[in-house]
Amino acid sequence: MQRTLIILKPDAIQRGLMGRILTRFEDKGLKVVAARFARLSEQLLEQHYADHKERPFYPGLVRFMSESPVLFCVLEGVDAIAVCRKMMGATFGRDAEPGTIRGDFGVSRSYNLIHGSDSPEAAEKEVALFFDANEIVEWQPAGHTWVYDAEDLG
Repeated sequence: MQRTLIILKPDAIQRGLMGRILTRFEDKGLKVVAARFARLSEQLLEQHYADHKERPFYPGLVRFMSESPVLFCVLEGVDAIAVCRKMMGATFGRDAEPGTIRGDFGVSRSYNLIHGSDSPEAAEKEVALFFDANEIVEWQPAGHTWVYDAEDLG
């Protein structure tokens, strides 16, 4: 099983899309193992977006991400990173395919609703940045055996 960090950004929260987006991941068979609804501090955002610090959009990004609460969570499943990124769609809503989160709910080049880790290394780093290990809950949904067969689980 693989874990990934997902952040439902301020535009998703302010538009009332939190439940609809999270439901898509659960409907796909991904499991929520940690979640928190909060306003992100500038310090946490500086750590999370450190790679973008020198880019011209950085100040606006930090301001945007701190002006409203967000929902951040850890999802778990087979190939969770690739599955989530495919479900999210292209970065900009107007470029994203219908059926994806961004394709169905977004048109902006600035507001793209959701963040998802882009690699196993990024996921490990991001999950550790947003959650302590004791906040990740190990559990098994009752229908788990109807989501993955023995081949999926190796």
